[in-house]
Amino acid sequence: MAAPKKKEKTEKSTTPKIAKGNRSVRYAKATVGKDFAKVYSLKEAVALVKSCASAKFDESVDVAVNLGIDVKQTDQNVRGVISLPNGTGKKVTIAVFARDKKADEAKKAGAQIIGAEDLIEKVAKGEVNFDKCIATPDMMPLLGKVAKVLGPKGLMPNPKLGSVSDDVATAVKNALAGQVEYRADKAGVIHAMVGKASFAEDSLVQNVQTLIDALNKAKPSNSKGVYLKKVSLSSTMGPSVKVVPGSINS
Repeated sequence: MAAPKKKEKTEKSTTPKIAKGNRSVRYAKATVGKDFAKVYSLKEAVALVKSCASAKFDESVDVAVNLGIDVKQTDQNVRGVISLPNGTGKKVTIAVFARDKKADEAKKAGAQIIGAEDLIEKVAKGEVNFDKCIATPDMMPLLGKVAKVLGPKGLMPNPKLGSVSDDVATAVKNALAGQVEYRADKAGVIHAMVGKASFAEDSLVQNVQTLIDALNKAKPSNSKGVYLKKVSLSSTMGPSVKVVPGSINS
């Protein structure tokens, strides 16, 4: 009896598989023939991400940065806020906890939701219909009542991040201009929006460079080994594209 023929090994495709009903034909055409196992320079990665953004809406472009930090150590918590040179392209709804004159300043600066005790009561009932939150220092003791609501959502005002300030006008303007807050998660990964797929390539490159520069400056002094371990870019509906960390600010 003849021995069964061995199956010939075929080279695995690096083009994402398209599950019926989950991805459109438009997505398939945008990604076919492109190598997502390869690691690209920042400029190449940006161009590839833009070419794969095939949704009918203007997709967001996000960056994920794996940091070489020990998240169990409190002094290695990487967190901060930065204003991207070209903004994020996202329309944000800002809530400001302030009274009287400060409330008026917040409204003139462009804040959409403003209040004091009345706004706190609404938040306590679960009405959190805003993306960012700013408060004057005198409101912070009262905000303790809703800390369990705002905290898990990453919305609790923090003086270190500029969201607790007497200068509410500047805080509101910064938030509207594309200010991005970053914070390492439990796995030591930073996730941040750096623009829209409609942005020019140079604008996205500049935004990513600005974020990475901020992360380098925020590097904990006791962080050991490689700090920027892995960087990847993706659009809302597109595949992840790996970036050579050393190419970002070169």
